[in-house]
Amino acid sequence: MSTIRQDPTAQNVLPPLQPSVVGDCARTSREAPMAEAATEQRSPATPRPVRCIVKLGGAAITNKGELESIDEGSLRSACAQLRQAMSGDATPEKVMGMDWSRRPGDPADPVVDTEGFRDMAGLGIDTNFIVVHGAGSFGHFQASRSGVHKGGLHTALVKAGFVATRISVTSLNQEVVRAMAREGIPSIGLSPFACGWSTQQRKLVSANASQIIQSLHAGFVPVLHGDGVLDELLDCTILSGDVIIRHLAQLLSPKYVVFLMFMEYMTVLQLTQMQYF
Repeated sequence: MSTIRQDPTAQNVLPPLQPSVVGDCARTSREAPMAEAATEQRSPATPRPVRCIVKLGGAAITNKGELESIDEGSLRSACAQLRQAMSGDATPEKVMGMDWSRRPGDPADPVVDTEGFRDMAGLGIDTNFIVVHGAGSFGHFQASRSGVHKGGLHTALVKAGFVATRISVTSLNQEVVRAMAREGIPSIGLSPFACGWSTQQRKLVSANASQIIQSLHAGFVPVLHGDGVLDELLDCTILSGDVIIRHLAQLLSPKYVVFLMFMEYMTVLQLTQMQYF
């Protein structure tokens, strides 16, 4: 059994939050394949311990009552908190945005301060974070209408629904990445399907984390999401963000796992020190 190791010498770069346990973190025999996959992928090449894995709940960053609707204010606030956590006690500097694409409705092309970037010695933030976000009002409609979670890619409906579901969840992933980039966070979207993650009767059996580890090595913040994946017995299913977090926590042993969720009309950060028994 693996336990998320705590580094007593590391400087706390998170906002001053009180620890609280969220959910049942007990590992059962059903998750044994994930633990085995995690053990196989540990190697001397693994980077320094991941500082934090952050879960952005789908209900916290989208309007769940409206199809494919982002809660822009909540997402912007969450990304600002992420940057604050990454900055630690450092003096806040001017945020240098990294979203250089024009958004629909923008009256002009984006302003890119190339000279400002050239003069920077570094970003001034700890990027040793991983972000996983839920789907919220994205993906659920397409998946439920087509029955993607039940499998059956041999039918036209499920195949079309699988495509539609992934279009929806990856579009949300891009918006989360862009929101983080606007806060000066060098974020990179990584989809489990594209990384080769797969299941067997909805249990995670293949989860190649090499792209995640390489991205961390390069100073990027990987941003993953719940996704449609291939299943060895069902053909396909839905892989949830919570399963992704559990696997990455077992594999990379972060100091913190943080959940940002929607609760009684309030967005709250809950700092958890997760232990697998």
